[in-house]
Amino acid sequence: MQSYGTVILAGIVAGFINRWVLLRYDYRHYPTYPHGHITHLALGFIAASLGAVAIPAITEPDWVAVTFLALAAQQFREIRDMERKTLSSLEEHKLITRGHDYIEGIARVFEMRNYLVILTALVTAGVAHLWGWQLALVAGPLMIYGTTKLMSGSTIGEIASIEPAEVSFDGALLKVADVPMMNVGLKAARDKIMSEALAVLIHPFDDEGRLTLQSPGQRMAIIHDVTSILGAKVDIGETELLPMARMHADKGYLALFIVPNEPDMDVLMEMIKRVPVLESARSSTLKSYWGRKAAD
Repeated sequence: MQSYGTVILAGIVAGFINRWVLLRYDYRHYPTYPHGHITHLALGFIAASLGAVAIPAITEPDWVAVTFLALAAQQFREIRDMERKTLSSLEEHKLITRGHDYIEGIARVFEMRNYLVILTALVTAGVAHLWGWQLALVAGPLMIYGTTKLMSGSTIGEIASIEPAEVSFDGALLKVADVPMMNVGLKAARDKIMSEALAVLIHPFDDEGRLTLQSPGQRMAIIHDVTSILGAKVDIGETELLPMARMHADKGYLALFIVPNEPDMDVLMEMIKRVPVLESARSSTLKSYWGRKAAD
């Protein structure tokens, strides 16, 4: 068995690296400000330390220390509130918002990542204590790989296909393919949309995908992620150029149009595929008996 110092060090290093790797996946969700990174890396270090010292505390056994660790771990629940408040305050200054569903999903993910850091540190420290630091060098990377896969989640590309679509006007009514979008009164705005807009149709693979795309929160998440990369030619009061996503009520597919700063159809389609499916939008209704019966 290894000394406690080696055990704790192995757990802390694995847990901290795990939090740093998970932080790298946040470029679409959280502002990449240095202070934001420092905050979450510091919390990740604390979480890794909690997981690492749990093994020596249990081995001694020091049940007072174990109780302290349990109480300290519960404090990570406040991270969800911290992220929710931070992102909600930023929403007030955005022309194109994430939406409350997206913010709540992000807040839950940040809370869960710290628990995964504790688990990584705990398992790595346990392996180091029982079988030596050599096997801990294997266990740590395996845990990091497993947690990154676990946190990746499903994306729009897994539940729907995306294809380019034509933008047209029926009088003042803007349409994407056969889906009515909105009325555009100004001729200058109509001309700008016709010359610069991009549009796609998002076809769900099944009825569960259709229910997911029906969620207003999911649509806002798609629009936000697309505009975060391609931008949007919209300003305060210019509602005619706001990106929009509407569903064909009878055929079940989603139409999206945008007037981007960077008009690249390939990037637009790829970004839509990468948008995460929100927990609040994911539907399992049709998996129930009556849901299957209704679908039939």
